[in-house]
Amino acid sequence: MTPAPVLFISHGAPTFAIEPGKLGPQLQTLGTRLTGVRAVLVVSPHWQTRDVQVMATPQPETVHDFGGFPARLYALRYPATGAPQWAAQAAERLLQAGFATHMDTQRGLDHGAWVPLLHLLPQAQIPVFQVSMPFSLTTTQAVALGRALAPLREQGVMIVGSGSMTHNLGEFHPAVTQPAAYAREFSAWVRTAVRAHAVNMVVQYRTEAPHALRAHPTEEHFLPLLVALGATQQGEGVQWLDGGIEHGMLCMDSYAWGLSA
Repeated sequence: MTPAPVLFISHGAPTFAIEPGKLGPQLQTLGTRLTGVRAVLVVSPHWQTRDVQVMATPQPETVHDFGGFPARLYALRYPATGAPQWAAQAAERLLQAGFATHMDTQRGLDHGAWVPLLHLLPQAQIPVFQVSMPFSLTTTQAVALGRALAPLREQGVMIVGSGSMTHNLGEFHPAVTQPAAYAREFSAWVRTAVRAHAVNMVVQYRTEAPHALRAHPTEEHFLPLLVALGATQQGEGVQWLDGGIEHGMLCMDSYAWGLSA
């Protein structure tokens, strides 16, 4: 069986659900190329916990974990079923890798999961579950988390790291259309490293990448990329999805590994 793909998706602001921009159509096209995927595992910055938590909810609710956005956004639902059987296997893999891990049978899908999936799999036809990120997670540990989950790909579980290529909300200005130079330079550095599968470079991005602290004042929206990289193999083909830069500073670059040509 061909391993299921690995994705890193920049989910941007919650309004990405209703404003697909440049990335949305690319995700829709990518979704039509997915074959043999039996479940989707999402690691999102919007679920951080002390230890690793694995969602085993049979019918997860759509969580609108944000405020102050258009009313029609709150009416959206993503009715995918959960995947308790795959969640149990994920938890076992994480425990074996040394992560303190617990199951959560009540958790719903946060917007880091359902917003990008609305574009990627709009029919919600594939079961979805999430794995949380510990508050203390480092870049090295994020790679290890991805490596622990990677064997699930052999069984048809697609691993999705959902975050943001840049995420400095202190510079968020809805009316700004001119991309900031630092966002372009940071995302270009990451693109070079990802294409070379230079995982160690990305692990050290805080000191190696240009404008790293400005691009990510906090790390939670970048760590899902490290999880995705940890779940991939050296030499595995990668596709860059050019999502553009929104509101001057929110880079929507995304990546896909393991897709057939």
